[in-house]
Amino acid sequence: MKELAQKEISKSVMYRLPRYLMYLKAMPEDSPANISATMLANALNMGEVQVRKDLALVSDGGRPKVGYNRKALIDDIEQFFGYDYTNTAVIVGSGKLGKALLDYVGFAEYGLNVAAAFDVDESIVGTLESGKPILHISQLEQFCRDNKVLIGIITVPAAHAQEVCDLLVNNGIKAIWNFAPTHIDAPADILVQYENMATSLAVLSKHLSAQINGY
Repeated sequence: MKELAQKEISKSVMYRLPRYLMYLKAMPEDSPANISATMLANALNMGEVQVRKDLALVSDGGRPKVGYNRKALIDDIEQFFGYDYTNTAVIVGSGKLGKALLDYVGFAEYGLNVAAAFDVDESIVGTLESGKPILHISQLEQFCRDNKVLIGIITVPAAHAQEVCDLLVNNGIKAIWNFAPTHIDAPADILVQYENMATSLAVLSKHLSAQINGY
């Protein structure tokens, strides 16, 4: 694992590295032990120079004409993101989206343990979803303290997102993954990651429009 100051990694690189990791982990077990930046770039339809520079930022295992040991490169990327250390998260908002996230088992591969969800709907409070509890929002403070929760996932309607954000911050949350379609204000030391489907759809629509209209 290469020692590197976090500030040296741009957001664009941070978004590309998980793509490399996903591809590497999806390769069949009988694939060649080594993979080059050129092979990875061709597989993902990306620029070879860009891929090589990205990998060099997080791994010093590359060798001329040999490339990277695939498993070692996977380990380097996972260590860079901290996937080898499990972070505990909670979901606030146990509607369809919240439950879908609670059901998703793939988070474990990325060092994330979604331990519980919280809601105010008495009809679902006290139930289990994929073996994980849905608790009343009044229990959030105790749960976060007892389980050293650092990540909060917001899946409530936009009108309640800021209130939930404030509640999470007040209970020691250091990073927020916001699925609510609205901006939220958080202290400067709290990382907020927005998951906005409208933005993704806008990019797709623009791309299709450009293709259809020839510009």
